[in-house]
Amino acid sequence: MALVGGTLAGAPTAEAQSNPYERGPAPSQSSIEAVRGPFSTSQTSVWSFSVSGFGGGTIYYPTTTSQGTFGAVAISPGFTASQSSIAWMGPRLASQGFVVFTIDTTSRFDQPASRGRQLQAALDYLVRYSSVRNRVDADRLAVAGHSMGGGGSLEASADNPDLQASIPLQPWNLDKTWGEVRVPTMIIGAQYDTIASVSSHSIPFFNSIPASSEKAYLELRGASHFVSNTSDTTTAKYMISWLKRYVDNDTRYEQFLCPAPRELAISDYRDTCPA
Repeated sequence: MALVGGTLAGAPTAEAQSNPYERGPAPSQSSIEAVRGPFSTSQTSVWSFSVSGFGGGTIYYPTTTSQGTFGAVAISPGFTASQSSIAWMGPRLASQGFVVFTIDTTSRFDQPASRGRQLQAALDYLVRYSSVRNRVDADRLAVAGHSMGGGGSLEASADNPDLQASIPLQPWNLDKTWGEVRVPTMIIGAQYDTIASVSSHSIPFFNSIPASSEKAYLELRGASHFVSNTSDTTTAKYMISWLKRYVDNDTRYEQFLCPAPRELAISDYRDTCPA
């Protein structure tokens, strides 16, 4: 593994004392929309020949050691794609106070169940063997992924109820029923997705997750299946808010999730917020 990153942002202000997992200053619309958050970040490469169970990747992490440990999220790319397709999420989420592991899969043709297992293998490596393991809180882990990687994040959530959050992005999976999922899950679909159409994938997935589980469905207006493969502010701000709320238990971010946000970039939003 080689350290290849550098400073990307300024130092955070002091965290509130009421929640030991809060990281960074009080949020605002501008702070969650920012390309870089309050934490300086670095990155390190994990080569495929040095790991087992997944295909290596890149770890992005806050450089500070004064804030304690951080929650972490592993993110899988989609069918035939590499980690480069989701690389923009790494520094953007890490600068908000997370350790982020964008992974490559063992094959570009891996199906969702395999990608789910690989996400869990990546988290296991992150907390047990990685060079940044001392920066990660092993009890505050999450998964995300695009397309089949999004389907994989559903698989990982079903297999591991101890995960704190899951964010499938334009997810694809032949399994349409996820009644076993108890992990807080935000599904982000795309209105004009012709590969994993929301009517056949995202919405049935959301509807099948029990109402007793924390869940949300956000649909990006006018977007295609590949919206998550380039930097997208709407995707980022709600990923940040969901991870902050459920990985960091930071209720300061509830304001962005409940009541349902109303903005032009969103064509549909459903959630388990109280009426």
